[in-house]
Amino acid sequence: MTMIFLYGPPGSGKSTVGKLLAEALQRPFWDADAAIEAQTGLRIPQLFAQQGEAGFRAQEAATIAHLLTQGEGVLALGGGALLAAAVRQQVEAAGPVVCLHAPPDALLARLAAEDGERPLLAANLRDNLTQLLAQRAAHYASFSWQINADRAPETVVYDIQVNLGLFHARGMGDGYDVLVQPGGLAQLGRMLQARDLRGPIALVSDEHVAAHYLEPAMAALQAAGYAVHPVVMPPGEAHKTMQTVAAFWEAFLAARLERSSAVVALGGGVVGDLAGFAAATFLRGLPWVGVPTSLLAMVDSSLGGKTGADLPQGKNLVGAFHPPRLVLADPDALATLPPAELRSGLGEVVKHGIIGDPALFDLCAQGWTAVAQNWPQLVSRAMAVKLAIIQADPYESGRRAALNLGHTIGHAVELASGFRLRHGEAVAIGIVSEARLAEQIGLATTGLAAHITAVLHGLGLPTEIPSDLEWTAVIRAVGVDKKRQDGRVKFALPVQIGDVRVGIDIPNWPELLAITD
Repeated sequence: MTMIFLYGPPGSGKSTVGKLLAEALQRPFWDADAAIEAQTGLRIPQLFAQQGEAGFRAQEAATIAHLLTQGEGVLALGGGALLAAAVRQQVEAAGPVVCLHAPPDALLARLAAEDGERPLLAANLRDNLTQLLAQRAAHYASFSWQINADRAPETVVYDIQVNLGLFHARGMGDGYDVLVQPGGLAQLGRMLQARDLRGPIALVSDEHVAAHYLEPAMAALQAAGYAVHPVVMPPGEAHKTMQTVAAFWEAFLAARLERSSAVVALGGGVVGDLAGFAAATFLRGLPWVGVPTSLLAMVDSSLGGKTGADLPQGKNLVGAFHPPRLVLADPDALATLPPAELRSGLGEVVKHGIIGDPALFDLCAQGWTAVAQNWPQLVSRAMAVKLAIIQADPYESGRRAALNLGHTIGHAVELASGFRLRHGEAVAIGIVSEARLAEQIGLATTGLAAHITAVLHGLGLPTEIPSDLEWTAVIRAVGVDKKRQDGRVKFALPVQIGDVRVGIDIPNWPELLAITD
């Protein structure tokens, strides 16, 4: 994705949105009209008057061709820049074209607001806007990516990122790109080259994932000239141990990895956490890339730079913050996941909807068939929620604790079950339990727990602590939760869909849960 193009009628906010999008992605921004005016010293209407439309379009085409040589970035195009088939073909070969649209009254209002800065442009187009929109209606509608621009620019930018599956996580180190790209695994080598990552590469995976994706990943890396050394572990949470990390270190030594080498984690959350932690600690820190292949890893564990391993006493008690250089989620990889694993991942997706995206929660409420029809959009929306939170609180000092919703009880249930329950299943149980706690203390709206329960049931997820689990084992596991503060467990609890409060101390939580069970 070399360039992202913003297109649409005059007044649709291409320049304003483009600047904000470029800032969010940490990429350069260019405005084709502004570049033409800088080159000629004339305003666009003056160029039209002097050269006619044919002369102006030739000037515009030459300017766009030059800007296409500048590398990755965001480019705002003039409202008729892609009318010529040759220019459109050239642009669409270089990246996605996002067409912004808004009602005529909104376009006119924006053009009127530009009077002070560009009076000739605004005056010229206000008189002819209705006719122009009618003439170009079919042209604008022919672009695949359509975004409603009649909203706050920040909201428009968010929607563009979700639709394109393109983000840049900031707040920890230099930041890193997060990409949701069907078929992206085939481009893995090129993506590492673009980020100046060097070999030899340690390609870490587990036996289940390796059977499907190790060879394609190796082929993509080798095609880019990398020497690749596969490191394959047994699958499952039971192997998320320091012994496995030590085995990785031994494999890295055997592969002669250097401090400029990279580790690629190809797999689910266990692979990502362990490979990231091994990279963080080998030679005092190697760069690494996350290629999550499970829904759970895509929407949750691959983001945020938290790496680690389990101890017998609890999950993720050993670890480090070590952000990756890139996260590439290829939704095509979900095709080989069994339904039970997909449903497990949906536990985290629902959680993200509760935390910060009611529309995502509503999509999940439509049930399995609805969510399974568009995995790329589901993954992208869920990722966007977590990214917004971790960018605001990269080291979990405040707001990021909202992501612990369902995890305080969920991790304890998962551990007490001996990992018989999948992580997302345990989180689903934890979300309902903690929603009940929120209702018990008067924090949540009445009926919230029942509403969440119905949505989770519709996705085939459990919502009750299994009757064969020892309640004392669950309580004991909560007591060693890594999120304790001053020796006390602090809960993240839902108030309503889209609103979660953090740092809630409930000393008698076991008794309250016993009442609701």
